[in-house]
Amino acid sequence: MPTPTEVFATQDLARASLALARRFAAGGTMWCASSAWPHHAHHVAVEFVHPVIVGKRALAAVAVVPDGELAADLRGAVQSGDILLVLADADDAEAVDVLRRGTAWGTETVWLGAGTRRPPAGAADHVLWLDTDDPLAASEGFVRLYHLLWELTHVVFEHPGLLKPEPECTDEVCITCSDEGRLAEVVSVDGDEAVVRTPDGSERIDVSLIDAPGPGDLVLVHAGFAITSEVA
Repeated sequence: MPTPTEVFATQDLARASLALARRFAAGGTMWCASSAWPHHAHHVAVEFVHPVIVGKRALAAVAVVPDGELAADLRGAVQSGDILLVLADADDAEAVDVLRRGTAWGTETVWLGAGTRRPPAGAADHVLWLDTDDPLAASEGFVRLYHLLWELTHVVFEHPGLLKPEPECTDEVCITCSDEGRLAEVVSVDGDEAVVRTPDGSERIDVSLIDAPGPGDLVLVHAGFAITSEVA
């Protein structure tokens, strides 16, 4: 019978490894951060950047030691196309915040965590979770989990056909008539207009429909208008 640290969905691990391999193959960097377990963040980065097996490639990975607000520490470094991996429990408000911003920043987000309470659905693109409140079991499980993540990411590299990104939809869709809403992060505000950060870069939008946002706030953008906001 598996121990609590071994109870995670193998399909979740496989999907995460595939997504990471595709991001790395496209030139992305993985940013590893944790306020609760910084030593594990360092260990993850070392695993990916150090090719301990002959023939394996070194993958771009950086450990981030929080020096204040985690989002502020990452904002200037993370680029669209990168990977954001955070180790935290479900009660870590900074983890929730920065992983949500990952959508606006254009990153693939991975949440490694432990605890009998899991994050809500959609908290990250990939949630790899250990169902245990035992600190020692969680620590041991993390090491096993990110070693598997590293190994499976390299397995994907052995099959170049898997590295091709999913085909994008080519249907003609009118953004005004569709229900599309995109998360963006406010960079600056000038009257009823704001410059926001999106996965495609900076763009100017109309913010007259919402209460005046400030830099760092998240807004949902539809057809060039901010329709909801979340205060940073």
